[in-house]
Amino acid sequence: MKNYSIETKDEIIRLHLKEGRTIKSLTQEYHLGSETLQYWLRELRKECQNNPYIQEVTLSLEESKRLILEIRELRKENEFLKKAAAFFAKEID
Repeated sequence: MKNYSIETKDEIIRLHLKEGRTIKSLTQEYHLGSETLQYWLRELRKECQNNPYIQEVTLSLEESKRLILEIRELRKENEFLKKAAAFFAKEID
């Protein structure tokens, strides 16, 4: 069994998660066992699930996404109301 430095593991995981490299290409390039990278990814997921800071950031991101969608919807409604107000203002004249 070959040992990899933490820096190497982190780089390989980053290439997969951030740059979208496939597990197959990374295992071939870095001469990893077929399950090694998958094991590292499972361990990282476990760490993230148990880390309250990461959970808080995840919740904040979900809330941000929800708020962005809400803002878009409110802007559409606002534009509609502006057009309706302009239409009815013309009718009154």
